[in-house]
Amino acid sequence: MAEGTEEMITTREDFVKAALNEFESPLIGYATTFLHDVERARDVVQDTFIRLYQQDVDKVKGGLKAWLFTVCRNRALDVIRKERRITNLEEEQMARVPSGRRTPSERADLEERVGQVHEALNRLSENQREVILLKFEQGLSYEEISEVTGLSSGNVGFLLHTGLKRLRSFLPDDLVQNLTPQTA
Repeated sequence: MAEGTEEMITTREDFVKAALNEFESPLIGYATTFLHDVERARDVVQDTFIRLYQQDVDKVKGGLKAWLFTVCRNRALDVIRKERRITNLEEEQMARVPSGRRTPSERADLEERVGQVHEALNRLSENQREVILLKFEQGLSYEEISEVTGLSSGNVGFLLHTGLKRLRSFLPDDLVQNLTPQTA
């Protein structure tokens, strides 16, 4: 949780409320990548926080972020198994870039580029796509991704490396150059 927050938490309710404020939105986005439906993702996240409320605070507070993403992931996969269907990542999830005051031409260009990234991500294996989204969309560390997915941190690193390499090969050169950090 955010620095300084731990000192203000005195009850289980305060702990869950602080976790909810910090992680609800990222967890909904994460669950949506599995479920492709914001309302079902909200249900999964609600269940995740109910489970958090039922946990011993001392057992989860040290690794809260990884615990929440793990429970959320497992609940989303349970929903998918129950419904026996597998779906693709929604373009809407990738288009979370705020439009600001872009011109119609700039917005159209951005939508085209987001579509290209979306198509490229869908060409990756499920494991590669998941670790890339956890790393770059959710900001999780290798260790946290390892805890969430059950993969070793070495495997996470390998999947990220090979997934990004494959992703670059699927994208147009001008888009890849804009994604690569520039050196002076």
